[in-house]
Amino acid sequence: MTKTTWKVDPAHTSLEFSVKHMMVSRVKGTFEDFEARVEADPEDLTTAEIEFNVDLASIETRNKGRDEHLRSADFFDTENHPKMTFKATEIVRKGQGEYDITGDMTIRGTTKPLTFHVTYEGSGKDPWGNEVAGFSGEGKLNRKDFGLTWNSKLETGGVLVGDDVKISIELEATKEA
Repeated sequence: MTKTTWKVDPAHTSLEFSVKHMMVSRVKGTFEDFEARVEADPEDLTTAEIEFNVDLASIETRNKGRDEHLRSADFFDTENHPKMTFKATEIVRKGQGEYDITGDMTIRGTTKPLTFHVTYEGSGKDPWGNEVAGFSGEGKLNRKDFGLTWNSKLETGGVLVGDDVKISIELEATKEA
């Protein structure tokens, strides 16, 4: 297969995160609005061009007050930094259908390298004859590296919000004609 353009299907794609809360549990959330540009041969991602743009105001953690706080200057500061972006810079095959995709992640005007471990889940035809491909990816970042430093000390010791944020992507894309 040759490198072609793929349109990400937002109805079958999710961008989720989780972070430690009160040092005892994890809070999960999603970003509902994002765009992606993918030019790739899904069976060989080593030459792919991948870019993501995420609307940070679309954060959803099932708690309106927490979501508003995450949009504020204490965290994402969506008024001044509305987007989180990722652009792949290096893709290394780690095994059959397994890749490490490293790229430039930008949050709050700070750009740092971040690596996602990505698995090609397969491809096929949908009921309407369109070629679709699926991928799963996971990565982890330290939020403080991107200026997300707000926290609150707990009476019992420790902090309210952990530093490490796990990111999970389930992506389905349709080959453009």
